[in-house]
Amino acid sequence: MTHLFLQQPTANSPGNTIFRFQMANTYSQLNIHCVFSVKGRENVLTDNFRDRLFQFMGGIIRQKKCHPLAVGGWKDHVHIFFELSPDEKIADVLREVKSASSKWINENKLVVGHFAWQEGYGAFSHSRSQRDQVIKYIQTQEEHHKGRTFREEYLEMLHKAEVEFDERYVFEFYG
Repeated sequence: MTHLFLQQPTANSPGNTIFRFQMANTYSQLNIHCVFSVKGRENVLTDNFRDRLFQFMGGIIRQKKCHPLAVGGWKDHVHIFFELSPDEKIADVLREVKSASSKWINENKLVVGHFAWQEGYGAFSHSRSQRDQVIKYIQTQEEHHKGRTFREEYLEMLHKAEVEFDERYVFEFYG
């Protein structure tokens, strides 16, 4: 709650009105679900390091003063679900997560050749009442992708969220 105290002019303050502001703490509850893929959607996020990658990403999210709720994905993409700090921008959090994690993968030589994330991402907000559902969705990615591709999943997410997009520009194409 913001308080505005107006102090009446006194003999020591001829005709001047003095304002004193007292600001309360900032409170928020911003649940953000982000999705992004490996450049070229290559299946390089293998079992031998995928869980360590997700833990590393959770650490980056914490460093950005956000709270990771779930980090998961499959061989060609990642889902991160976190409480966004009101002091951070989604773009800044994702830039740091993608940059630090690609550097970590490359420095540890976890894939053959140079690793990179595809540019861009999807970001979707969820209410507190949807948190458990989103967390379960992220935790069951392996099972989920037995029957559908990342492309199908991502396009469905965009449709469900009623995000306007041109499918020609959703994914980078490599020929």
